Amino acid sequence: MHQLLCEPDIALLFTDVVMPGGMSGSELAHQARTLRPDLPVLFASGYTGHAMIHHGGLGAGALLLPKPYLRSQLADKLVQAFKSAATRDLDSRLP
Repeated sequence: MHQLLCEPDIALLFTDVVMPGGMSGSELAHQARTLRPDLPVLFASGYTGHAMIHHGGLGAGALLLPKPYLRSQLADKLVQAFKSAATRDLDSRLP
């Protein structure tokens, strides 16, 4: 994963919250952000947002796309993720 996330062409991590194999989406995002703190993350889940924030390990500010979703909903969340990342980047540059 380390080598993959160092690729500048990777612009966003899009992951399910619940994944097979023992690692959750929130754990994946945490590991990814240790390598790329500026990496936008978008989570998807078939569970409710309330359950994911309280039991899925997602922080209150996490972007969550509920399943099933429409392409337009995915597009809206992607725009939101990139805008949030751009805002964080600008805020980090301010004195």
